[in-house]
Amino acid sequence: MTNVREQALDHATLEAAARWYVDLRTETPDAALREAHLRWLERDPRHVQAWERLARLQDKLAQVTPGIGRPTLSSARAKRRDVLKVLSLLLAAGGAGTLAWSTTPLPTLMADQRTVTGERRRLRLDDGSLLMLNTATAVDIHYSASVREIQLLSGEIQIETAPDAQARPFIVHTPSGSIRALGTRFVVRYDAQRTRVSVQEHAVEVRCASATGSAVRVNSGQQLDFVSTEAGTLQQSPSQLDAWTRGMLVIEDWSLGDFISELQRYRPGHLGCASAVAQLRISGAFHLGDSDVILDNLTSTLPVRLRRFSRYWARVEPA
Repeated sequence: MTNVREQALDHATLEAAARWYVDLRTETPDAALREAHLRWLERDPRHVQAWERLARLQDKLAQVTPGIGRPTLSSARAKRRDVLKVLSLLLAAGGAGTLAWSTTPLPTLMADQRTVTGERRRLRLDDGSLLMLNTATAVDIHYSASVREIQLLSGEIQIETAPDAQARPFIVHTPSGSIRALGTRFVVRYDAQRTRVSVQEHAVEVRCASATGSAVRVNSGQQLDFVSTEAGTLQQSPSQLDAWTRGMLVIEDWSLGDFISELQRYRPGHLGCASAVAQLRISGAFHLGDSDVILDNLTSTLPVRLRRFSRYWARVEPA
């Protein structure tokens, strides 16, 4: 039997995927729309295949449809134009095997809000709280009469909570556990291995998903790594941990390997570092808007060279 990933997608399926993409990238897609989209995905494996192709094209889509996901589309004509832009990109991408990018997990792809690689977004939530999404981040947002909840599916966020007239708790969930704000500003990062919370103002309470016992309090200036079964030791948080909100990466005495791994988060494709130079030390403040400039500058300050295999594949090696 032929694998569905090897089948050509028809024009109608790709156009339907393009319409769903435009609809779901509006500012506040409602629950009914998301449910209808899920039913569409479940109806035919080709629908999932088309949606996965969209996931692999996120960086290009951000360039050809920059208005989607910000102000709500103002007219049916404007919406149709964006659908056609997305459709043309899907058609140009060809078969499912044409692209080398890995697929995005379905829950992340269907998130209420998400950013592509290199993108950052600032949102004002219904209660007045501020939510900042870092590169390649996906969140679901759920407000009810009793609770304000953020589900961090991937990536990194900064939250500045606002006082709530209904006195509802503000909780961030990750697969590692939950973080309850105690009137605060804090950063949460989830990378599928662990969750890290760094508190900038006031405090939070952390509960691991599978652990029993009392919550761990994290105060201003502290950070905590935790997984579903246990929490680590409280540490002092770096002073510039939120520099990404200003488009900067600020580091002090990092290994080059760790620096390259961090820079990879903001750069499409693959960026590697040879083990022979991975332990070199580096400090500085770097503008994230152009990672090529950062990499070129490394060759003038460290005994390294940059080997480029393609636009999306580079490696830092000994000079």
